[in-house]
Amino acid sequence: MLTELERRVILGLQRDVEIAPRPFMELARQVGVSEEKFLAAVQSLQKKGYIRRFGATLRHQLSGFGANAMVTWQVPAARLTEVGEMFARHRAVTHCYARDPAPGWPYNLYTMLHAKTPAEITALADRMAAEAGLSRFEILFSETELKKTTMRYFREE
Repeated sequence: MLTELERRVILGLQRDVEIAPRPFMELARQVGVSEEKFLAAVQSLQKKGYIRRFGATLRHQLSGFGANAMVTWQVPAARLTEVGEMFARHRAVTHCYARDPAPGWPYNLYTMLHAKTPAEITALADRMAAEAGLSRFEILFSETELKKTTMRYFREE
C-alpha cells in the first residue's frame, strides 16, 4: 500500500521534468516537500519495487534529429542477446527490443534509430548490419507522430 507521500511523489514523477541542474527540486516543491525528502521517497519506491526504472522521452524534432526509423532485424536466436547488446550500445539507438517473429515477418530484433537525415539512418543501419554480420533487415521510417505520451498512474486533482 502506498503512503500519501509516495502517491504524491509518483504523481510528480509522471509530469514532465524540466531540463535543469537539479530537476527534482521543482518536483519536490510541487509535491510540498524538500528535495532530500522527495529523493528519499523515490529511493524507497525503488527498493519496494514500485519504480523499476526512470526513463525520458526524446522529442527528437526539438533535439536536431530530422529523421527516425524503426529498424527490424532477423537475428539467429543463438545470437539475439549478443547482437541486441551490440546494437543497444550505439548512440543513435534509443530503443532496442527482442520480439518473437510472426508468420510472414521473420524479424525478431527491433531498434529505433535517430539521425539528422534519412540517408544517415540508412548508412547507420548498413554499418550495424555489417558489424553484426546480418543481411536481413527492414528500415521503417516514421512518417507522422500520432501519439507520444507519458504513462499516467494517478490523475491530477
